[in-house]
Amino acid sequence: MLLFLIVGGAAFAWSFSDSWDEMNQPLASVHGGWTDSLFWTTMVVIGIVFVITQILLFWYSYKYQHQDDKRAYYYPHNNKLEIVWTMIPAVVMALLVFAGWKTWTNITSAAPEDAVVIEVMGKQFNWMARYPGGDGKLGTANVQYIDAVNEMGVDFSDPNSMDDFMPREIHVPKGKPVLLKIRSRDVIHSVFLPHFRLKMDAVPGMPTKFWFVPTKTTAEMQNETGNPNFTYELACTEICGKGHFAMRFILVVDEPEDYEEWVASQKPFIEQNPQLLSKFTGESDNQMVLEKSAEEVKTEL
Repeated sequence: MLLFLIVGGAAFAWSFSDSWDEMNQPLASVHGGWTDSLFWTTMVVIGIVFVITQILLFWYSYKYQHQDDKRAYYYPHNNKLEIVWTMIPAVVMALLVFAGWKTWTNITSAAPEDAVVIEVMGKQFNWMARYPGGDGKLGTANVQYIDAVNEMGVDFSDPNSMDDFMPREIHVPKGKPVLLKIRSRDVIHSVFLPHFRLKMDAVPGMPTKFWFVPTKTTAEMQNETGNPNFTYELACTEICGKGHFAMRFILVVDEPEDYEEWVASQKPFIEQNPQLLSKFTGESDNQMVLEKSAEEVKTEL
Protein backbone atom coordinates (compact mmCIF):
# COMPACT_ATOMS: atom_id res chain seq x y z
CA MET A 1 0.00 0.00 0.00
CA LEU A 2 2.79 2.43 0.86
CA LEU A 3 4.59 1.58 -2.39
CA PHE A 4 1.38 2.13 -4.36
CA LEU A 5 0.92 5.51 -2.61
CA ILE A 6 4.45 6.65 -3.44
CA VAL A 7 4.54 5.36 -7.03
CA GLY A 8 0.98 6.49 -7.73
CA GLY A 9 1.63 9.94 -6.25
CA ALA A 10 4.77 10.34 -8.35
CA ALA A 11 2.88 9.26 -11.48
CA PHE A 12 0.10 11.74 -10.71
CA ALA A 13 2.61 14.60 -10.30
CA TRP A 14 4.42 13.63 -13.52
CA SER A 15 1.18 13.35 -15.50
CA PHE A 16 0.02 16.76 -14.28
CA SER A 17 3.30 18.51 -15.15
CA ASP A 18 3.74 16.69 -18.47
CA SER A 19 0.24 17.70 -19.61
CA TRP A 20 0.52 21.29 -18.37
CA ASP A 21 1.08 22.98 -21.74
CA GLU A 22 -1.67 21.04 -23.52
CA MET A 23 -4.04 21.49 -20.60
CA ASN A 24 -3.40 25.25 -20.44
CA GLN A 25 -3.94 26.61 -23.92
CA PRO A 26 -2.95 30.31 -24.24
CA LEU A 27 -5.76 32.61 -23.19
CA ALA A 28 -7.21 34.93 -25.84
CA SER A 29 -10.39 36.47 -24.41
CA VAL A 30 -11.63 38.56 -21.50
CA HIS A 31 -14.23 35.96 -20.56
CA GLY A 32 -11.54 33.30 -20.53
CA GLY A 33 -9.88 35.01 -17.58
CA TRP A 34 -13.08 34.65 -15.54
CA THR A 35 -13.41 30.99 -16.52
CA ASP A 36 -9.77 30.20 -15.76
CA SER A 37 -10.00 31.85 -12.35
CA LEU A 38 -13.05 29.76 -11.45
CA PHE A 39 -11.48 26.59 -12.83
CA TRP A 40 -8.21 26.92 -10.93
CA THR A 41 -9.94 27.89 -7.69
CA THR A 42 -11.96 24.69 -7.94
CA MET A 43 -8.87 22.67 -8.92
CA VAL A 44 -6.89 23.92 -5.91
CA VAL A 45 -9.69 23.05 -3.49
CA ILE A 46 -10.40 19.58 -4.82
CA GLY A 47 -6.69 18.98 -5.46
CA ILE A 48 -5.84 19.53 -1.79
CA VAL A 49 -8.71 17.25 -0.73
CA PHE A 50 -7.63 14.61 -3.26
CA VAL A 51 -4.04 14.51 -2.01
CA ILE A 52 -5.08 14.35 1.66
CA THR A 53 -7.68 11.61 1.13
CA GLN A 54 -5.31 9.48 -0.98
CA ILE A 55 -2.57 9.69 1.66
CA LEU A 56 -5.01 8.77 4.44
CA LEU A 57 -6.56 5.97 2.38
CA PHE A 58 -3.32 4.12 1.74
CA TRP A 59 -1.68 5.01 5.06
CA TYR A 60 -4.64 3.66 7.02
CA SER A 61 -4.71 0.52 4.88
CA TYR A 62 -1.06 -0.03 5.76
CA LYS A 63 -1.23 0.97 9.42
CA TYR A 64 -4.35 -1.00 10.29
CA GLN A 65 -3.58 -4.13 8.32
CA HIS A 66 -4.56 -7.43 9.94
CA GLN A 67 -2.30 -8.78 12.65
CA ASP A 68 -3.09 -11.77 14.82
CA ASP A 69 -2.24 -9.95 18.07
CA LYS A 70 -4.41 -6.86 17.31
CA ARG A 71 -8.11 -6.30 17.87
CA ALA A 72 -10.13 -3.57 16.16
CA TYR A 73 -11.32 -0.72 18.37
CA TYR A 74 -15.13 -0.58 18.44
CA TYR A 75 -16.14 3.00 17.54
CA PRO A 76 -19.66 2.96 16.13
CA HIS A 77 -20.83 6.57 16.22
CA ASN A 78 -19.86 10.22 16.81
CA ASN A 79 -22.48 12.89 16.11
CA LYS A 80 -20.06 15.80 16.45
CA LEU A 81 -17.60 14.30 13.99
CA GLU A 82 -20.34 13.57 11.46
CA ILE A 83 -21.64 17.13 11.68
CA VAL A 84 -18.14 18.52 11.13
CA TRP A 85 -17.32 16.40 8.08
CA THR A 86 -20.75 17.08 6.61
CA MET A 87 -20.78 20.85 7.17
CA ILE A 88 -17.26 21.60 5.92
CA PRO A 89 -17.81 20.06 2.45
CA ALA A 90 -21.29 21.61 2.30
CA VAL A 91 -19.96 25.12 3.02
CA VAL A 92 -17.05 24.76 0.59
CA MET A 93 -19.39 23.41 -2.09
CA ALA A 94 -21.85 26.26 -1.54
CA LEU A 95 -19.05 28.82 -1.97
CA LEU A 96 -17.84 27.16 -5.16
CA VAL A 97 -21.39 26.98 -6.55
CA PHE A 98 -21.99 30.64 -5.71
CA ALA A 99 -18.72 31.67 -7.40
CA GLY A 100 -19.68 29.55 -10.41
CA TRP A 101 -23.13 31.10 -10.60
CA LYS A 102 -21.65 34.60 -10.41
CA THR A 103 -19.14 33.85 -13.16
CA TRP A 104 -21.78 32.21 -15.35
CA THR A 105 -24.06 35.22 -14.88
CA ASN A 106 -21.28 37.51 -16.14
CA ILE A 107 -20.53 35.25 -19.08
CA THR A 108 -24.15 34.86 -20.20
CA SER A 109 -25.19 38.48 -19.62
CA ALA A 110 -26.62 40.48 -22.51
CA ALA A 111 -24.04 41.40 -25.13
CA PRO A 112 -23.20 45.11 -25.61
CA GLU A 113 -25.22 46.88 -28.28
CA ASP A 114 -22.11 47.43 -30.43
CA ALA A 115 -21.22 43.71 -30.49
CA VAL A 116 -20.35 42.10 -33.81
CA VAL A 117 -23.18 39.63 -34.48
CA ILE A 118 -22.43 36.30 -36.14
CA GLU A 119 -24.84 33.43 -36.62
CA VAL A 120 -23.22 30.00 -36.34
CA MET A 121 -25.11 26.88 -37.41
CA GLY A 122 -23.94 23.30 -37.03
CA LYS A 123 -25.04 20.42 -39.20
CA GLN A 124 -23.80 16.95 -39.96
CA PHE A 125 -20.94 17.45 -40.57
CA ASN A 126 -19.72 21.05 -40.83
CA TRP A 127 -20.22 24.55 -39.50
CA MET A 128 -21.71 27.52 -41.34
CA ALA A 129 -21.56 31.20 -40.44
CA ARG A 130 -23.67 34.19 -41.46
CA TYR A 131 -22.95 37.90 -40.94
CA PRO A 132 -25.31 40.85 -41.26
CA GLY A 133 -24.34 43.30 -43.98
CA GLY A 134 -24.28 47.06 -43.82
CA ASP A 135 -27.65 47.26 -42.08
CA GLY A 136 -26.24 45.40 -39.06
CA LYS A 137 -29.28 43.12 -38.93
CA LEU A 138 -29.49 39.42 -39.70
CA GLY A 139 -32.42 38.40 -41.83
CA THR A 140 -34.84 35.80 -40.53
CA ALA A 141 -34.46 32.11 -41.28
CA ASN A 142 -36.83 29.17 -41.49
CA VAL A 143 -36.13 25.46 -41.81
CA GLN A 144 -38.72 25.28 -44.61
CA TYR A 145 -36.38 27.25 -46.87
CA ILE A 146 -33.40 24.92 -46.45
CA ASP A 147 -32.17 23.37 -49.68
CA ALA A 148 -28.87 22.39 -51.32
CA VAL A 149 -27.92 26.06 -51.92
CA ASN A 150 -29.69 27.89 -49.09
CA GLU A 151 -28.30 25.58 -46.40
CA MET A 152 -29.07 27.96 -43.53
CA GLY A 153 -32.69 28.42 -44.59
CA VAL A 154 -32.45 32.21 -44.91
CA ASP A 155 -35.74 33.96 -45.72
CA PHE A 156 -34.91 36.26 -48.63
CA SER A 157 -38.32 37.87 -48.54
CA ASP A 158 -36.96 39.69 -45.48
CA PRO A 159 -35.14 42.87 -46.67
CA ASN A 160 -32.62 42.45 -43.84
CA SER A 161 -31.41 39.26 -45.53
CA MET A 162 -30.41 40.94 -48.77
CA ASP A 163 -26.94 42.00 -47.60
CA ASP A 164 -26.16 39.02 -45.32
CA PHE A 165 -23.00 37.17 -46.31
CA MET A 166 -21.71 33.68 -45.51
CA PRO A 167 -17.91 33.35 -45.46
CA ARG A 168 -15.85 30.16 -45.45
CA GLU A 169 -14.10 31.19 -42.24
CA ILE A 170 -15.04 33.37 -39.28
CA HIS A 171 -13.30 36.73 -38.78
CA VAL A 172 -13.65 38.81 -35.61
CA PRO A 173 -12.03 42.08 -34.51
CA LYS A 174 -9.61 42.22 -31.59
CA GLY A 175 -10.82 44.14 -28.53
CA LYS A 176 -14.47 44.31 -29.56
CA PRO A 177 -17.39 42.24 -28.24
CA VAL A 178 -18.54 39.42 -30.48
CA LEU A 179 -21.97 37.79 -30.12
CA LEU A 180 -22.43 34.28 -31.48
CA LYS A 181 -26.02 33.31 -32.21
CA ILE A 182 -25.94 29.53 -32.27
CA ARG A 183 -28.33 26.98 -33.73
CA SER A 184 -28.32 23.44 -35.09
CA ARG A 185 -29.93 22.01 -38.21
CA ASP A 186 -30.18 18.38 -37.14
CA VAL A 187 -28.64 16.97 -33.93
CA ILE A 188 -26.93 18.46 -30.89
CA HIS A 189 -23.54 19.97 -31.72
CA SER A 190 -21.31 22.04 -29.45
CA VAL A 191 -19.47 25.26 -30.29
CA PHE A 192 -16.02 25.02 -28.71
CA LEU A 193 -13.31 27.68 -29.03
CA PRO A 194 -10.66 26.55 -26.52
CA HIS A 195 -8.43 29.63 -26.61
CA PHE A 196 -11.43 31.84 -25.81
CA ARG A 197 -12.72 29.37 -23.16
CA LEU A 198 -16.00 29.37 -25.05
CA LYS A 199 -18.30 26.37 -25.12
CA MET A 200 -22.00 26.39 -25.87
CA ASP A 201 -24.24 23.65 -27.23
CA ALA A 202 -26.04 24.04 -30.55
CA VAL A 203 -29.47 22.52 -29.94
CA PRO A 204 -32.10 21.80 -32.62
CA GLY A 205 -35.11 24.05 -32.14
CA MET A 206 -33.55 26.00 -29.26
CA PRO A 207 -31.26 28.90 -30.28
CA THR A 208 -28.43 29.63 -27.85
CA LYS A 209 -25.88 32.43 -27.67
CA PHE A 210 -22.52 33.39 -26.21
CA TRP A 211 -20.53 36.62 -26.34
CA PHE A 212 -16.84 37.24 -25.75
CA VAL A 213 -14.10 39.81 -26.35
CA PRO A 214 -10.98 38.60 -28.22
CA THR A 215 -7.71 39.96 -26.82
CA LYS A 216 -5.06 38.55 -29.21
CA THR A 217 -4.99 38.53 -32.98
CA THR A 218 -4.08 35.38 -34.86
CA ALA A 219 -0.72 36.97 -35.76
CA GLU A 220 -0.01 37.78 -32.11
CA MET A 221 -0.84 34.21 -31.09
CA GLN A 222 1.46 32.88 -33.80
CA ASN A 223 4.29 34.94 -32.29
CA GLU A 224 3.42 33.90 -28.73
CA THR A 225 3.28 30.19 -29.52
CA GLY A 226 6.22 30.27 -31.93
CA ASN A 227 4.02 28.48 -34.45
CA PRO A 228 3.67 30.35 -37.76
CA ASN A 229 0.86 27.98 -38.76
CA PHE A 230 -1.22 28.56 -35.63
CA THR A 231 -4.93 29.12 -36.21
CA TYR A 232 -7.89 29.48 -33.86
CA GLU A 233 -10.46 26.84 -34.60
CA LEU A 234 -14.10 26.16 -33.84
CA ALA A 235 -14.50 22.49 -32.97
CA CYS A 236 -17.53 20.39 -32.07
CA THR A 237 -17.40 18.67 -28.68
CA GLU A 238 -20.51 16.56 -29.09
CA ILE A 239 -20.26 13.08 -30.58
CA CYS A 240 -22.68 14.07 -33.33
CA GLY A 241 -22.17 11.14 -35.72
CA LYS A 242 -19.53 9.29 -37.68
CA GLY A 243 -18.41 12.48 -39.48
CA HIS A 244 -17.88 14.35 -36.19
CA PHE A 245 -14.13 14.62 -36.84
CA ALA A 246 -14.79 16.88 -39.84
CA MET A 247 -16.47 19.65 -37.82
CA ARG A 248 -13.59 22.11 -37.80
CA PHE A 249 -14.00 25.77 -38.75
CA ILE A 250 -11.19 28.32 -38.87
CA LEU A 251 -11.57 31.56 -36.88
CA VAL A 252 -9.31 34.55 -37.51
CA VAL A 253 -8.86 37.43 -35.07
CA ASP A 254 -7.93 40.63 -36.95
CA GLU A 255 -6.94 44.09 -35.93
CA PRO A 256 -10.11 46.25 -36.13
CA GLU A 257 -9.04 48.01 -39.32
CA ASP A 258 -8.15 44.71 -41.01
CA TYR A 259 -11.50 43.30 -39.95
CA GLU A 260 -13.34 46.24 -41.54
CA GLU A 261 -11.42 45.68 -44.79
CA TRP A 262 -12.33 42.01 -44.73
CA VAL A 263 -16.03 42.78 -44.19
CA ALA A 264 -15.97 45.30 -47.04
CA SER A 265 -14.55 42.62 -49.37
CA GLN A 266 -17.41 40.17 -48.74
CA LYS A 267 -20.29 39.82 -51.18
CA PRO A 268 -23.89 39.23 -50.09
CA PHE A 269 -24.93 35.60 -50.41
CA ILE A 270 -27.93 36.44 -52.56
CA GLU A 271 -25.75 38.27 -55.10
CA GLN A 272 -23.79 35.06 -55.55
CA ASN A 273 -26.99 32.99 -55.80
CA PRO A 274 -29.65 35.23 -57.42
CA GLN A 275 -31.63 32.19 -58.59
CA LEU A 276 -32.90 31.80 -55.00
CA LEU A 277 -35.02 34.94 -55.33
CA SER A 278 -37.58 33.35 -57.63
CA LYS A 279 -38.51 30.99 -54.81
CA PHE A 280 -39.56 33.98 -52.70
CA THR A 281 -40.89 36.38 -55.33
CA GLY A 282 -42.26 34.12 -58.06
CA GLU A 283 -40.60 36.36 -60.69
CA SER A 284 -38.30 34.88 -63.33
CA ASP A 285 -35.93 37.85 -63.77
CA ASN A 286 -33.83 37.25 -60.69
CA GLN A 287 -31.32 40.01 -61.44
CA MET A 288 -34.08 42.61 -61.72
CA VAL A 289 -35.59 41.41 -58.43
CA LEU A 290 -32.18 41.46 -56.80
CA GLU A 291 -31.52 45.05 -57.83
CA LYS A 292 -35.02 46.05 -56.80
CA SER A 293 -34.67 44.41 -53.38
CA ALA A 294 -31.26 45.96 -52.78
CA GLU A 295 -32.70 49.39 -53.62
CA GLU A 296 -35.56 48.80 -51.19
CA VAL A 297 -33.09 47.98 -48.47
CA LYS A 298 -31.15 51.16 -49.18
CA THR A 299 -34.40 53.16 -49.00
CA GLU A 300 -35.24 51.62 -45.62
CA LEU A 301 -31.78 52.44 -44.29
